Amino acid sequence: MKEFIKPIDFSYFIERYNSGEMNEAELTWFLKELDGNEQLRREVELRKKTDMVLKSHDVIQLRSKLSSIESKRAAEKPVKNGIKRIPLGYAAAIAGFILIGSIIILFNGKSLTSDEILDRFYKSYEVTTPSRSQQAILNSDYSTAIEYYNIRDYRSAALYFSKVMSSDPKYMESTMLYGVSNFEFKDYPEAKHSFIKVIDNNDNLFLEDAKWHLALCYLKTGEMEKAADVLNQIKGSESIYKKDAARIMRKMK
Repeated sequence: MKEFIKPIDFSYFIERYNSGEMNEAELTWFLKELDGNEQLRREVELRKKTDMVLKSHDVIQLRSKLSSIESKRAAEKPVKNGIKRIPLGYAAAIAGFILIGSIIILFNGKSLTSDEILDRFYKSYEVTTPSRSQQAILNSDYSTAIEYYNIRDYRSAALYFSKVMSSDPKYMESTMLYGVSNFEFKDYPEAKHSFIKVIDNNDNLFLEDAKWHLALCYLKTGEMEKAADVLNQIKGSESIYKKDAARIMRKMK
């Protein structure tokens, strides 16, 4: 009789991987699984994005709790006195508006440090892992760099992007991602050098991203005048970052 092999339930391991709780042996095994399983990679990314969304939805949680209270109260007998009660559905909405209003007042009246600015406005630069067919065409070092980048091993990613840059200095995407990788593990001087190189090239698809990351580098290194200059350029352009650049300029100390 043929033995039935139960498929692996990756849910537990995905949670441990995204929260950084895996030990070395688990991580080595899981990275091998990721390498050969495109569906698993998509699930990891989806869980990661879902976690980010849930963390930023305190207001929704508050309204959910109030709605639960409302359901319980609806089952109770009506009060016989003449006092009118505000329906808890409205109370939930009012509480949500009060909370949102408090947050707006807090941030509108307060300048932010560079770390607080990055916490609010920085989102990790996303790249797509090449398919098997694409990997056969692309430089193997580049494919390896992308794989490391997507599992957030930014030091290893930077190492392989630097190899691509050595063999093909005009390939600006590698230069851009080398800069982002260095930015992620806080080597801001090296990251700045890469972003400036992309900007100076002026003939690629990464100019907006490079300027945005350069401005953030200047903020992290305390070069506030240079940061303000680049942010002002972004604010006056059609960049996808123009609104965030304007908001940051209002919050800079």
